[in-house]
Amino acid sequence: MNPVAIAEPLRSRWSPSVFDPEHVLSDVEITRLLEAAQWAPSSGNRQPWRYLVAPRGSATHEALVPHLSRGNSGWVPRASVVFLSVVELGQDGVELSDLLIPTHDVGQASAHLTLQAQAMGLAAHQFGGFDHEGVAAGLGIPDTARVLAGIAVGVRGNPAEVPERDAVRDHRERHRRPLAETAYAAWGVPWPRLQPSGPTVAERR
Repeated sequence: MNPVAIAEPLRSRWSPSVFDPEHVLSDVEITRLLEAAQWAPSSGNRQPWRYLVAPRGSATHEALVPHLSRGNSGWVPRASVVFLSVVELGQDGVELSDLLIPTHDVGQASAHLTLQAQAMGLAAHQFGGFDHEGVAAGLGIPDTARVLAGIAVGVRGNPAEVPERDAVRDHRERHRRPLAETAYAAWGVPWPRLQPSGPTVAERR
């Protein structure tokens, strides 16, 4: 199948569920990932993103793992590091009433982090399946912030070492809806100048 004609590391990015539990990321590598998030676009340069950094085996990691959902408890702990994205609600004494743009900006920062991981030969898998309130309480996150999601980062592991459910997930085809169902000229009306695009189904590597 021909790949979509977009730039790397966008083209090859995907979210594996089988990580190598022995792989360790250096402090330099973790810092590089955070630097990628640091330079994401930000409305008015507010930079509302915060990240809790949880390398495997750290106290932060141990506080997170018990709060993972059943579906994520098998594969997330194997990753080299987990980043927990947090949106800052109040800044410089100002309480935000509208979280729409700040949350959008945190999403952009997380996208930058995942793409930097791909460029470094790593894999990243974002997830939301955990007890957000439990994590916030366990890690001392104040009421002026909200935990949004986790980003597991590492290198791919051996599928034979994980439950079949996780191994099978890594070999499923990736699907995306056609662009005509995403890009509109008016709501529900496809943008008429769309050109023939790449495949909407891709095999995972």
